Order: sequence, then structure tokens, then C-alpha cells
Amino acid sequence: MTPSARPNKQGHDPTAAFFEEIVSKGSEPLLHHESGTVRLDLQDGSRVEHWYVTLDRGKISVSHRSAKADGVMRTDKKLFDGMVTGNVNADAGLLRGVLEIEGEVALLSSFARLFPGPPQSRASFLERQKERAG
Repeated sequence: MTPSARPNKQGHDPTAAFFEEIVSKGSEPLLHHESGTVRLDLQDGSRVEHWYVTLDRGKISVSHRSAKADGVMRTDKKLFDGMVTGNVNADAGLLRGVLEIEGEVALLSSFARLFPGPPQSRASFLERQKERAG
């Protein structure tokens, strides 16, 4: 995967870094029961940035396709950057109406487990689960 996303003012794109990290793991054991596709439509100024995630029993692949998916999230790129850095809670975004979802809610919820916790914890839901099981 070669991200084509725009870096922020500091030259870093949190969304691209998030996807690079989850793909580099090769497999996420705690998502071993999930299979399906998720498309993220991120509004960035006048353009829409697409991220297409395929989950196959823990294996994760990512592209920039704009194809039909089992579940779709739509939001502002800046808000999603906040979600992948742990500064914004996805559930709060839904409640505020700044994050829209459609399709398989359970699959989208499982995908959202990959987001890190608040900055002070810096652990995703999955990492906290591993620590508890370990």
C-alpha cells in the first residue's frame, strides 16, 4: 500500500500512518472471526479520500478503492485523523452527527476496535484485551 493522502502541517498523515501500522502487523488475531469490507470516505476540502479495508479472519489489506463495501464510514478527514490518534471517540462522533455509518454496523464496530484509546492510554481496545488475556 502506498498512501496518497495529504500530510498535515507537520508533514505527517495520521490516517496513512494508522493504515500502514495495521497492515504491517500482517494479521490481527483478535479479529480472527471477522470477514468483510469497510470503506472510509474522508472529506478533505473539496475532495474525498477513499480507504478500502478488507478483513479476512484477522488478515487486513488496505487500498484506495471506491468500491461497494459491507460497511461505510463517512466523515471529515481531520476528524478521522483524531480518531486514529485517540483524540476523538468514534461513538461521540456518531452521537454528534459528524460521523455517518451505513451497512454492517457490527463489522464497522469491530473495525473501530483498531482505533487507539485516549492519548494518555495509547492502547487500542485490542491491545488492552491482549494485556488482560496475557
